[in-house]
Parts: sequence; C-alpha cells; structure tokens
Amino acid sequence: MTRRLYHADSYLRRFDATVVAHGDWKGQAAVVLDATAFYPEAGGQLGDRGTLGGASVIDTQVTDDGQVLHLVTGEMPAIGATVTGELDWARRRQHMAQHTAQHLLSGTLLDRAQAPTVSARLGESSLTIDVTRDRIPDADLAAAEDLANDIVDDDVAIRAWFPDAGELAAMKLRRDPKVDADIRVVAIGDFDFSPCGGTHCARSSQLGSIRIASAERYKGMTRVTFTAGRKARAELFARDGILKALAQQFSCSPADVATAIDKLRRDVAASDAEVTALRGRLTTALVTELLAAGTGPIVAAVPDAEMLRGVAAKLVAAGRDALLSAPDPTGTATVVGLLRTPGSTLDCAAVWKRIAAATGGRGGGKPDRADGRIPGPVADWPGLVAPLLTHP
Repeated sequence: MTRRLYHADSYLRRFDATVVAHGDWKGQAAVVLDATAFYPEAGGQLGDRGTLGGASVIDTQVTDDGQVLHLVTGEMPAIGATVTGELDWARRRQHMAQHTAQHLLSGTLLDRAQAPTVSARLGESSLTIDVTRDRIPDADLAAAEDLANDIVDDDVAIRAWFPDAGELAAMKLRRDPKVDADIRVVAIGDFDFSPCGGTHCARSSQLGSIRIASAERYKGMTRVTFTAGRKARAELFARDGILKALAQQFSCSPADVATAIDKLRRDVAASDAEVTALRGRLTTALVTELLAAGTGPIVAAVPDAEMLRGVAAKLVAAGRDALLSAPDPTGTATVVGLLRTPGSTLDCAAVWKRIAAATGGRGGGKPDRADGRIPGPVADWPGLVAPLLTHP
C-alpha cells in the first residue's frame, strides 16, 4: 500500500517516491507510488493535482481496496523510476482550509443549532453540509457562524493523529468512525474531535473566516452552503467590487446602496402604474376610433404588442370581429391576433392559415380565435389582410 505522507504532514508539498505500478481510472492513465503527499478524493474532499516528474497529475483517486491512483497526462514515468511529486499548493491549501472549516462549522451547528451533520461536499464551486434538522431558524445559524469565527479568532491548535485504543475510548467524538482500525482523529482545540483521514490546517486562524451563504430544505433535512479561506476572501472582494460599482452608478456611498435601490424600486412601480393607466386610456381611444371607422371586421395595426389583446377584446365586446397586428418588442417580427364575436361566421383559424401561407408566418388557433407571428415588420397590415378575408 502507498504510504500517505500527508497523514504526518499536511504541509508537505514536494516529495520523492518510486513508481511501483501503472493503473487506469475510467480510461485515464494512472501511476501508483510507494509513497505520496497527494490526497485522493474521499470524505467529501477533492483529490490533489500537481506534477509527477514530467507528467501532470490532473486528479488523485483511491480504489475500493485502498490503492492510490495518480491520474496523469504527458510523459508516463517508468515502473521503478524515482520521481519528484509537487502539489498544486494553492489548491491544496484551500482544500485544507475548507475541510477544517467544515469540521468546525459542523461542530458549531451541533452545539448552537442542535443539527448533527449527515454528510458534506467540498466541491469546486460550492461547499455544503447536510444536517438532520429541518427548518433551522436564522438566529441559530447566526449563532453557529459566530461561534465558528470566535474559534477562528482564538487561533487554536489543530491536531491530526492516530490515538491508541485507550485514548480513543476516552474521547468524545462528534461522529462515529467509518473504519474499525487505524482511526485517525482531527481535533480543533478542545472543541471538536472527529475521525477523519483528510488534510487540515495547523491552526484555526488559517481559515481566515467562515461564512454561511445559505440554508435550504433538502430531503427533509437542511443543506447549509458555506465558504471559508481564500475562497471566502475572493467572494468578499468580488462582492465589494460590485457594491462599489453600484454605489458609483447611484452616486451614493456603498452603505446607502440599499436605500437607493429601494427608491428606484418605488419609482419604477410608480412609473409602471402610470404607464398602465396611459395604456388603458390609449386602448380606449383607439377602440373608439376603430369602431367609428365603419362596419364589418376591423383590420388594424396597433402600436404595441401588449395592447393587442386588450384592443381585440374590447372590439369583440362591442360586436366586431378583430384582426390586429403589432410589432413585437424587438421590432424584428409582427405579432398577429384574430378574434371573432359570438355568432360570427369568420373562421379565424382558416384566415390565419391563409395569412401564414402568404407571409411565412407561424402560429395557429381555432375558428373563434387564432394568433401567430410573421417574420419582419408589416408596413401595410390592412392592405395585406384584406385580400385574404374571403372564406376559403
């Protein structure tokens, strides 16, 4: 079995080892070493990347029987060769921070929110903890987050080791071990003791900060999404940049952005109400004008696609069949609506079929109602439709 050097030193980033075998992981070439500092994906933590001699290690995995596979591209080192492995340290350092943060937050969620952890996933894009409790109040989440950051600020020591049977029996572990032998324990000060084979920081201050981003119901439990370490810092800086940009747009301080947005929302609501009222008045005026223009089906172009249905409905209510068009919001096509009054013999579906055939339009409907879309604007809608109004 490959000796896992990170068990003794999670900060080892460069090492020498001997290639003992070649392998394969889902079609990807892999190398087996007699010793490695590369952590294989397990326990929610992703596998390490880096280099191995002249090859790139794109992932590290472990087989069911415990064999560590270094998935490589490039020059495959020969069996028996001594190679130098070097970790992608920025990636490993973040994985250590977020894994330790998960332990700490799981401990504080249990302590402050009575929410035991079921599983955790420390992915590339999101970090999540699933806990058994459903509907955790915001106050409990805030208390767990505050306690976690208090322990970060206290800069407590973090220890990972293989205790003997007597020492292990005396410990109050947060969860039961998943193995029966060679149980490794990670202790965050005197606060949290958990069985774990992963890589971790040496002190709590190296986490920087822990932030709960969200909590949502998930399969009868709660999924807590969090961030920590460099990832948390990058997200904080990015959001700070967005906030400053918004403040510049609103000509206010970052602290006043929320107030400025609330004012903008009220202004937009007032404008929407005014536009709705004006649209109603315009619809009424347009319907009055169309009804006064003559008898028979009304064929007209209206200025706005949102007005089309309202105008058509009012015309039908007044006892007139309506065949209307309007430019779509992009101005690149024409929206069409056909509606008939009760008792009318106009077949809207048949008329639309003739219009579509003549214009390349798409749509459909029933005898009493049809609608569709014609490519491009129509300059003379009445002139286009009038010849098509005869019943087929």
